[in-house]
Amino acid sequence: MHILIIAIGSAGDVHPFLGLGRSFKERGHRVSFCANPVFQPLVERCGLRFLPVGTAEEYNTAMGNPALWNPRTSLPTLWQVIASTLRPLFETLVAECDDDTVLVGSLWAFSARLVQEKLGVPLITAQVSPSTILSAKSPPVHKRFTIPDTLPDSLKSAILWLIERGVLDRICGPELNRLRGELGLAPASRIMGRWMHSPQGVLGLFPDWFAPPQSDWPSQIALTGFPLFDEAGFHQMDAGLEEFLAAGSAPVVFTPGSTMLEGQSFFLTALQALRKLGRRGIFLTKDERQVPPLPPEILLRPYVPMSVLLPHTAALVHHGGIGTTALAFAAGIPQLATPFAHDQFDNSTRLERLGCGVRLDAPAQAQPLTEALQHLLEDPAVTAKCKELQARVDSSEVACGKAVDFVEAASRPAVRQASAGR
Repeated sequence: MHILIIAIGSAGDVHPFLGLGRSFKERGHRVSFCANPVFQPLVERCGLRFLPVGTAEEYNTAMGNPALWNPRTSLPTLWQVIASTLRPLFETLVAECDDDTVLVGSLWAFSARLVQEKLGVPLITAQVSPSTILSAKSPPVHKRFTIPDTLPDSLKSAILWLIERGVLDRICGPELNRLRGELGLAPASRIMGRWMHSPQGVLGLFPDWFAPPQSDWPSQIALTGFPLFDEAGFHQMDAGLEEFLAAGSAPVVFTPGSTMLEGQSFFLTALQALRKLGRRGIFLTKDERQVPPLPPEILLRPYVPMSVLLPHTAALVHHGGIGTTALAFAAGIPQLATPFAHDQFDNSTRLERLGCGVRLDAPAQAQPLTEALQHLLEDPAVTAKCKELQARVDSSEVACGKAVDFVEAASRPAVRQASAGR
């Protein structure tokens, strides 16, 4: 098959699909990978054919927009970026599709869903985070509003329907349905809750112990486990980092993520907490201007693959992105999450419920951060839970293999049918 992957978003959105792409290639499929050009070098290092969507300048402008990381404005701001790519990406995909093509699309690959509807090209949609599979049985957690679990299911369903139709469709519907009209397609509704999930198959790129399947999830869904891709094959620890790790107790790692704007206050608070605890630390950021002057017991690095670094550390403080969360589970260390926006609140709440971490909404203050870290580092129950979950994390090869198996099984009949139709 020709596997055409569409991965839209930041590194946390793109990395899981690179793991899938390499697994598809190892199975002998042709793979094309559509993403923003900032990821082109990484895609090509993975041995995959690259197709651009948007420009690097547009990506950097969007990621540097504070409105994208404000819980009140994050979704409308993100949708403005996505909407501008709908038509160009649709045309790119149409030009690339042949009789053997199967589309594999991420959360915002709405153009792939349009190609499926218009041309009958098989599509499997994949969600890296459970919060994007809207459920009244297990409502997603958000800072602005979360449907209380204590309400009757009928009332939760009604509230979720109102959110879908009254908020989400109002944001996404006008631009999407304008393009649908131009393509001769009927208007779509319940866009985020129903329409965006392919009827041919949906992948949840996480395990059932992290997000148990719900009865109101799409019936065609399969959970695979975390893909766990993090560039470990292209970056290793430098000598200075190795010496630092060997010279003392296991450090605490702090990272605000690849796109956060609050790095300066984040690292200043981290420094204060480490001093109070008498702990060593590692700060990860590509922008050294975010970091205050550091003592010798704290090391600064622009990037180190988490799968390489975390097994040598005591704990991780991060933004709650799903990829970082998954890699900390795999390393068996406690996590302190300081979510800013998007799926980060839901991911952080889930790891806290599992007993291996704490959610502390940004901007975190020094005293609460210190107390939370002390609890995570000293409570034996937390340590035991982290090790228990570590044993349940499938390897990247196993998780990606499950995803490839599902796509192959779900898509081959559709490929034959679509080819006959064309």
